[in-house]
Amino acid sequence: MTTADALHRGRDSFERQAWGDAYAQLSLADSESQFEPQDLERLAIAAYLVGRDDESVDVWTRAHNELLSHGDTARAIRCAFYLTMALIDKREFARAGGWLTRAQRLLDEGHLDCVESGYLLLPIALQCLDQGDSTTAHATFSQAGELAGRFQDADLMTLSRLGQGVSLTHMGETHRGVELFDEVMVAVTSGEVSPIVVGLVYCAVIEACQDIFDLRRAQEWTAALSRWCASQPDLVPYRGQCLVHRAEIMQLHGAWQDAMDEAQLARERFSQPLVQPAIGMAFYQLAELYRLLGEFSKSEQAYRQASQAGRTPQPGLALLRLAQGQVDAAEAAIRRVVDEAQDRVPRSKLLAAYVEITLATGDIQAALTAIEELAVMATELDAPLLQAMSAQALGAVLLSEDAPRDALRALRRAWTLWQELEAPYEAARVRVLIGRGCRALGDEDSAEMEFDAARWVFQQLGAAPDVARVEKLSQKASAQIASGLTTRELEVLRLLAAGKANRAIAGDLFISEKTVARHVSNIFTKLGLSSRSAATAYAYEHDLL
Repeated sequence: MTTADALHRGRDSFERQAWGDAYAQLSLADSESQFEPQDLERLAIAAYLVGRDDESVDVWTRAHNELLSHGDTARAIRCAFYLTMALIDKREFARAGGWLTRAQRLLDEGHLDCVESGYLLLPIALQCLDQGDSTTAHATFSQAGELAGRFQDADLMTLSRLGQGVSLTHMGETHRGVELFDEVMVAVTSGEVSPIVVGLVYCAVIEACQDIFDLRRAQEWTAALSRWCASQPDLVPYRGQCLVHRAEIMQLHGAWQDAMDEAQLARERFSQPLVQPAIGMAFYQLAELYRLLGEFSKSEQAYRQASQAGRTPQPGLALLRLAQGQVDAAEAAIRRVVDEAQDRVPRSKLLAAYVEITLATGDIQAALTAIEELAVMATELDAPLLQAMSAQALGAVLLSEDAPRDALRALRRAWTLWQELEAPYEAARVRVLIGRGCRALGDEDSAEMEFDAARWVFQQLGAAPDVARVEKLSQKASAQIASGLTTRELEVLRLLAAGKANRAIAGDLFISEKTVARHVSNIFTKLGLSSRSAATAYAYEHDLL
């Protein structure tokens, strides 16, 4: 094959988005002849899309220099922009800053009025977002959009609107941000923008939808990204994130084995050709699945690998410690990360776990405070997922407060929301709580039905720890049925038999002394006893301790 043939095939493959062949043919032609700048740009793009990041940076650099030597400063600046973004993605921030400074100098010295001035605003806006200055970021993205409109540049306009949408969601204007996301996706799915921009937009919109708990959109765009990637088998940069997001959605919908397969594939993709920082996402997802399946040693190892890759292992690791019975370790970890998380989105992802762990330690007030914050976020974001979490957490707290009727109202709302979200595991966990509420009201038949339904779901999913917990509740039921005591009355009897006074029992169970006295009276009546010593003897005789 001649150099001309390789170049022709490379250009043709590039147009057909056959990136692997485009990269191979253009590389071959480049090694045997001097490329024109446009072919260097094609080679740089193809190299990036097949995961050859270092080669892509080298070729962008050559293209930049060639364009300068040809006097095409504007296109040279465009190359510098792509170099900047590629280096940011590689976390080489000093080099990225150097290229951005060079591009800005070329723009200023040439007194150029060109669309590239808008592209150079994007890294500045992204830096503002990263520093938490969403208002300045939004203004800067908007300025880039004005330039895109003036020069009729679809790529810049799409990136500008994407940035504005993300900024708005960070500012709490979720509805306006989502409207921009939908508009951006129209440009992407209708083929109006270049392949690099398509991939960037897909990943950014999916991540933004996950952050605002808009699961419907996240699922829809993840499926669209999967189809887009499938149509271009050689694509590398966007396949890892795509697989992790797919795994998260599969886990929510109860397809745990499929989620495991996707997360494993993402881990492999993030490891080749070089280990990428986003591999932490894949390890964390694997750790979550192992934890739910009861494979605690594998889960802990995966959390550690996620941490080594720069992804915080919380709140999953704290929940693992709770499942292992290390309540103090779980509490210390979750309190620390919640205290450190100041932004709304990171905090909202921690609060449900915070409630579960503080409830296990008996800190009802801390749990209630977190529930109030979670409920406000759920309302502000209009997020069914957060609403379900909030209602479930409230129901759990009300159960611990010996208010089963109020608890059941909250829990039935939570169950409905989880059902609408098609989240079988979370719905089953709520049914366990509903069963406990029914038992507290003396409705043992309904309680057992709820436990049976939850147990079946847990068995189907392979959620071994949850199956064990439900089995334990059923075993408790046999002792309670024999005595006629409710769950709370049995707890009071055990503490009474341990020699504790009403005040101490109230402190242990976080209920009032008046409520303890009522429980003690009910215990005496149901068991036909008249004294605390007789109740203690009964507890020992009937193995209720």
